[in-house]
Amino acid sequence: MALILRSIADVAALEYDAVIDVRSPAEFAEDHLPGAINLPVLGDDERARVGTIYKQQSPFLARKIGAALVARNAARHLEGPLAEMPGAWRPLVYCWRGGQRSGSFATILAQVGWRVELVDGGYKAWRKLVVDAVQHQPVTAPLVVLDGNTGTAKTELLGLMAARDLQVIDLEGLANHRGSLFGDRPGGQPSQKAFEGRLALALAAIDPARPLVVEAESSRIGDLSVPKQLWAAMCAAPRLRIEAPRAARADYLARTYRDVADDAGRLGETIDRLAPHHPRERIAEWHALAGAGAFATLAGALMEHHYDPRYESHRARFAGADDSVVAAPGLAPADLPPLADRLAAEAVRIAR
Repeated sequence: MALILRSIADVAALEYDAVIDVRSPAEFAEDHLPGAINLPVLGDDERARVGTIYKQQSPFLARKIGAALVARNAARHLEGPLAEMPGAWRPLVYCWRGGQRSGSFATILAQVGWRVELVDGGYKAWRKLVVDAVQHQPVTAPLVVLDGNTGTAKTELLGLMAARDLQVIDLEGLANHRGSLFGDRPGGQPSQKAFEGRLALALAAIDPARPLVVEAESSRIGDLSVPKQLWAAMCAAPRLRIEAPRAARADYLARTYRDVADDAGRLGETIDRLAPHHPRERIAEWHALAGAGAFATLAGALMEHHYDPRYESHRARFAGADDSVVAAPGLAPADLPPLADRLAAEAVRIAR
């Protein structure tokens, strides 16, 4: 039996004991259905080998060799991760387009006695839904963009606003990146396709009758692109701007970017990436501050000479009559919950 994926919401609501992606590890690593596990019936090298034989020698020979490899790998999965599955176990299986790889594995599982189903169209069916959701469908909820200079705790405040029952989408969380030169996070970024899949799921969960808040971003978050449909909506949305003193912002960055401050090599490399934009003397001064462990002072200097001027240029392009400003005298941990209260109330007020 084949499952037809009709919407992103359908995928989010799947009720199977396991979703099994039988594609190669490289295909799975690039993107996969939410919650899927990878039990490849062909490894990366095996898939390449079979494909080469198919093109250069014979489709029949490729299928024969492929079948042997699939059987061998299926046996390994049955004896390994699937060995303890009960008789009532109900898996959903898919491959690239719902063809021979998933069909072969599903047949074996069904012969064991498990209630297996296939995804009609495979991964491509999921990807088609994602592309439609993030590249063609409008953002239906009233959108508000949370804005502010570097170091105004926007991401943390976004989380606090969510805890106050406001709808938010954390784009930096989906992209696993903090949105600046110092923004790398452990684990690296997902692929563009995986990022778009995460975004599609987040958008599918939004109530269109309630305001939605996202953090102001450029059109790129690290190496990933914000889909044009969402980016256009963000550019047109009212902006809720946090204003805080530079000293408070520098202290906040020193507190929250300890991973960067404690990694001298990474910090030095990032400063070097700013060299094309600043005099050599300034770059040398920043390296000296980094070497002395004066990260708050370094953060203040980076904001004064690099981030703040660029933010002001960016803000001049997107400022609108509906923008609202909330002053934040301090950004210490105790300051953030009451600030989130004010921001949540103001977001509801200006949403349209």
